[in-house]
Amino acid sequence: MDLRKVKKLIELAEEAGLAELEVTSGDESVRIALARPSAVLSGAAPIPQTPAPAASAPRPSAKATWIPAPMAGTFYRAPNPDAEPFVQVGDTVQAGEVLCIIESMKMMHEIKAPVEGVIVAILVADGEPISTGDRLFELS
Repeated sequence: MDLRKVKKLIELAEEAGLAELEVTSGDESVRIALARPSAVLSGAAPIPQTPAPAASAPRPSAKATWIPAPMAGTFYRAPNPDAEPFVQVGDTVQAGEVLCIIESMKMMHEIKAPVEGVIVAILVADGEPISTGDRLFELS
């Protein structure tokens, strides 16, 4: 099976939140199993989750645009550790402007602004692991 097709299948499985996907086409077959972190290890007691204080939770504005992660991976604010971040809070961005990079499956994916706006909040720390659908930025 073509490598591009396999990569696309991996992206689709991640976006859909699947743990496993198997595709057969003619005499070709591929099985993709994605590692999903377990909430409770066998024999271990569950770790209680403490809710974040209400003051630190982002408050959506009337016309806020949330930019979600299109895939799971590691969030990076800059193209490399020595470079300046792509955007800062208060920056005005144009549609199509690069906001961050997500490293997924050892590949770097640029995440671009879907609309024009002002960066109100950056909701993820640099180098933090993220899941598909996590909110990354708030634009107004």
